[in-house]
Amino acid sequence: MTESSPTRRGFLKSSAAATAAVAAGWMTVPPVHAGGSDVIRIGMIGCGGRCTGAAADAMTADPGLRLVAMCDLFADRVRAKREVLRKLKPDQVAVDDEHCFVGLDGYKHVIESCDVVLIANAAKFHPLHLRAAVEAGKHVFLEKPHAIDPPGVRAVAAACAMAKQKGLSVLSGLQSRWDPVMQETVKRIHDGAIGRIVAIEENFLRAPYGLLYRDPALNELHYQYSNQYHFSWLSGDDVTQSLIHNLDRATWAMREQPPLKCHGLGGRSSCFAPHVYGNVFDHHSLVYHYADGVRLYALCRTQPGCYNESSTIIMGSKGTAFPRTGEITGENAWKYKGPKENAYVLEHRHFFGAIRSGTPLNCGDYMARSTLVAVMGQLSCYGGKEITWEQANKSEFCFRPKPEECTWEMEPPVKPDAAGVYPVAVPGETKTI
Repeated sequence: MTESSPTRRGFLKSSAAATAAVAAGWMTVPPVHAGGSDVIRIGMIGCGGRCTGAAADAMTADPGLRLVAMCDLFADRVRAKREVLRKLKPDQVAVDDEHCFVGLDGYKHVIESCDVVLIANAAKFHPLHLRAAVEAGKHVFLEKPHAIDPPGVRAVAAACAMAKQKGLSVLSGLQSRWDPVMQETVKRIHDGAIGRIVAIEENFLRAPYGLLYRDPALNELHYQYSNQYHFSWLSGDDVTQSLIHNLDRATWAMREQPPLKCHGLGGRSSCFAPHVYGNVFDHHSLVYHYADGVRLYALCRTQPGCYNESSTIIMGSKGTAFPRTGEITGENAWKYKGPKENAYVLEHRHFFGAIRSGTPLNCGDYMARSTLVAVMGQLSCYGGKEITWEQANKSEFCFRPKPEECTWEMEPPVKPDAAGVYPVAVPGETKTI
């Protein structure tokens, strides 16, 4: 990375420039979706790969969109992703320099300058930024995980309820729900094609991703901000960050029934390179218990050189379903033969279609439910304790500092030892409930 860490002076300059831009009337961008205009202005909070992908998917889904504002903690990321998107969508990217915001308060300026906000930054900040956008009357796309701890999940649920009252649309980044293959498979499961669900197996096994080696120009805190996937206080760790996709599919198949309880195990066994892997685990295993006797076995792993698999396997009394590939074996064998479309684009097509038609789309219910299923699993792995759904719902555990307490100059919440290795949670000692 180059020019990744704004100095205090540079950060203050950025904030001052943004304030001056507001005072000078940067809202002179033509009105969006008003007065008969077909243009909808979108803005990006976060300039990593996922928010960039979401913006590209949105503009593909709706040619009437214009990207007008972007923000990130690091100036080079804003500039780099603006150039990427300009090449992909030259007629739809209209972000001038005054609308490239840098710093922890950049999200406020993006919200002020657009009609629809795309949020895909460090998940710690998702509940805070969602609420701010909804309070400002903006439609929101919120990437998963929607929160990383129980108070964050409750904040997301409250913000989605507020959006519903205001007639605003909120789209979840859990894109499986929009995949035609999975939709048809889950429908058949609900119609009894595999009989009674007996057990579910979920796998998200892969090598580490998003690795950033330490840039000497960054101090410890700024490095952690830049490498957010590998610090639990920013990402919530891998059950919440990645396995949530699988847990959402399982919850969908279970007709949104939450588990009664879960127990899990996990740790760090192979990823110890200094200043790389942060303080997250590299493997997790979970068992969720349901009221009707169903067991959900969920595994995730982020280790190099190992067997990889991404799958959802739903076992029933009459057969087995594979929603990702659209296949059912057993008494009612079936294979999906319908159209296959990009779920990432489809979700935005529905989202912006709802905005244009004035019929709000609100994914708040399953957003909060599936996120809490993931969070309770992560906390069980960290603490080594069984956690009930009721305990998870009421828990006050949070990854500190709270989002609104984060600054650019605070002490890092976790620090490496002399060898550059970070301490991880210790099951049986770490308290999460």
